Amino acid sequence: MEAMAAAGIELTILFYNPNIHPRREYEIRKQENIRFAQKMHIPFVDQDYDTDHWFARVKGLEFEPEKGKRCTACFDMRFERTALYAQEHDFTVITSSLGLSRWKDMDQINGCGQRAAARYKGMAYWTYNWRKGGGSQRMYDISKREHFYQQEYCGCVYSLRDSNLARVSKGLDRIAIGKKFYGEAPRND
Repeated sequence: MEAMAAAGIELTILFYNPNIHPRREYEIRKQENIRFAQKMHIPFVDQDYDTDHWFARVKGLEFEPEKGKRCTACFDMRFERTALYAQEHDFTVITSSLGLSRWKDMDQINGCGQRAAARYKGMAYWTYNWRKGGGSQRMYDISKREHFYQQEYCGCVYSLRDSNLARVSKGLDRIAIGKKFYGEAPRND
């Protein structure tokens, strides 16, 4: 967001993440986005927390691995909503910050974004690689500077399940929702 705003690109943030569970985790992540959008004076659009639709979309994919078919279905659903909103509000380009994470597959994300944009004449998906030139490190630096909530799993209930199973198998504590922030001690809610 900072890089696009600094480059003079007019942008709007669309928050559509019905995949994030539990609801408390969803609200924390949404509020962090709102806080930064307000600070940057970037319009923020809050879409529906449409969990029933998300669960229906990923039914049968509950045991797919991270970066597997479940993630593709999830990204497709979210990009389809993004592209629809863009078409309804005269945006011609959509993109995502999903690719910043080293835990995500850029080709998978870009494919989903391109499929969604292709549904509408004159719409494009911007496949810019935000990891290049130290982009991932910049994300961590900004996160520390802004004291952002540190997400410890993708967001979906299945990622939480699998992350906790892996942690427990290594003798680590389960993920504590709402307890870890970059650059500071845990906040009280």
